[in-house]
Amino acid sequence: MHVLIPALHRPTKPTGVCRHAVNLAQCLAATAEVTRVTLLIGTWQRDYFNEVFQLDSPKIQLVDVDIKNSSLARNRWFLFGLPQIAQQRQPDMIHMSFPFPFVRQWFPCPIVSTIHDLYPYECPENFGYPRVWFNQLFLQQCIRNSDGLTCVSNCTLDALKDYFPTVKDTKKTTVVYNVVDFEEINAQLPHQVSPDDPFLMTVAQHRKNKNLDLLIQAYSTLYQRDQLQAKLLIIGSSGPETENLTQLVTQLNLENQVLFLSGLSDGELRWLYEHASLFVIPSATEGFCLPLVEALTLDCPAVCSDISIFREVGSSKCHYFPLDRQETMPLANTMASVLSDTSRQMQTVDNRFSKPTISKQLLDFYRLL
Repeated sequence: MHVLIPALHRPTKPTGVCRHAVNLAQCLAATAEVTRVTLLIGTWQRDYFNEVFQLDSPKIQLVDVDIKNSSLARNRWFLFGLPQIAQQRQPDMIHMSFPFPFVRQWFPCPIVSTIHDLYPYECPENFGYPRVWFNQLFLQQCIRNSDGLTCVSNCTLDALKDYFPTVKDTKKTTVVYNVVDFEEINAQLPHQVSPDDPFLMTVAQHRKNKNLDLLIQAYSTLYQRDQLQAKLLIIGSSGPETENLTQLVTQLNLENQVLFLSGLSDGELRWLYEHASLFVIPSATEGFCLPLVEALTLDCPAVCSDISIFREVGSSKCHYFPLDRQETMPLANTMASVLSDTSRQMQTVDNRFSKPTISKQLLDFYRLL
């Protein structure tokens, strides 16, 4: 079986969507049934795909698409350029790594699309107007034209059915979690971090639903009370909230305590998870939250908001706090409580996120199409 995975995406640094595409490719390439995986990326993505991700399998081929990195050029390529490549390469299956517009009858094989979240409907402020209307339109069109839909969590599948009630009767759907596999990743100290300085960390794009401002305020409360001396590392690509977050750090006089990082390799992320005093994620909504599962996999203590998706993927391994956008103390108190326990518990392996489990689920779903 030959699977083609379009991963052409705007950012010039690695994101969760890119990581998902790589994980798909690695899971499929690890099976006997899949003989070839073609990853389509923009020319501006080539460097970080080569440097950040491990794509050692001879079954995986990276193919550059040389177009302008603009919304118009990318959407035009999805509509007209991608069908041409599919006709030339004749894959047995196409797996869209995230929703984008396409015309189904222009493709020679079944198409599966990954639904990561319903942010265009749940968090329109992440995109702003009128941009969110286009995101909603693209999501609608992708759902309508896909032969099958894989959701990254049961929460995402439930949200999909809430916003698109006809899906349960008209589309094949399933839940396939994101894979977490650090087995072949060697830990590497990021050059921006001193190995002797204690730190807390979060991994999230700078978007409103991530509540990074709440985390900064809770951190400031503990720091001002001398309840912690560790720095706070905010790891993730810039977004609509970047300016607000940097201004908040300045207002709270935390410029020397809060460090913004992005574009880290898997090895650097592994080092941070393994050495962090605490991982914190106070989101209001998520589709899956790969960083939380990564942190738990590497035995990093985790504090997160008490929302359904974190209960689904984190179960009893996390320390939960009641989310209140107007109140920082529930988060601050939970952070302080966990930090006071210096032991680091070894977590049992969660096979829901293992490569063999995900590979089997993908192939089983493909066979239904």
